[in-house]
Amino acid sequence: MLERDYLRRGVLEFVGVFALIFIAAGGASFARSPMDLAFANGLVIAVMVSAAGPISGGHINPAVTLGFLVTKRIAPLLAVVYWVAQFGGAILAALLLKWVIPNGAEAATNLGAPALGSGIGSGQAVVIEAVLTFFLVWVVFASAVDPRGTFKQVAGLAIGFVIAFDVLMAYGLTGGAMNPARAFGPQLAGNHWAHFWVWYVGPFAGGVIAACAYELLYLRPERPEPVGTPESGVEEPGAGKAALS
Repeated sequence: MLERDYLRRGVLEFVGVFALIFIAAGGASFARSPMDLAFANGLVIAVMVSAAGPISGGHINPAVTLGFLVTKRIAPLLAVVYWVAQFGGAILAALLLKWVIPNGAEAATNLGAPALGSGIGSGQAVVIEAVLTFFLVWVVFASAVDPRGTFKQVAGLAIGFVIAFDVLMAYGLTGGAMNPARAFGPQLAGNHWAHFWVWYVGPFAGGVIAACAYELLYLRPERPEPVGTPESGVEEPGAGKAALS
């Protein structure tokens, strides 16, 4: 039964990342402006996160999954299932793009793989990707994880907006990937590995920092939950701790 549940969740992550790569990487190949690409990225994430959220949580990003793992909000085995599904969806979508894009087109050469802009060094690019992914995972935790989140039912919309403004800012600098799977699929299908580590170190680092910071600041209780019953008139916060009354 557990295996079936993991499979159901993994399929949703696979489909979500497949959609992201097919739409975002395909859009990057033919987009007329960064605005077009930002809208495409934000829209596909908003829709897919909303669709997958009730079952898999709608991570659709290995960096988001890592943030959940380091804060112990996902079982290690399930995290591995998610990563296999996410990278698998990215590979299949990129290979399909390679097949459907006309031969000889410039788009068939890069397949939407992220690349560094003119004058941007790999160190600067890592910081940019880390900061962008920090914003993304921060909003994921604030809107989809925090029970006080005002966007609980429409978290996908908030997350999609973050993706959109991140891409608007960074498309000409790093491609605005914020997602190791978003980079890996096109890199593998198109054999583009220049500065490849930028789109893994940056997003993973930014995701972990955001997840841990939000967990520490807003999700951990300020004091242990009382263990005494109201009828006893004594509420002990924990063994060996002073009673509240």
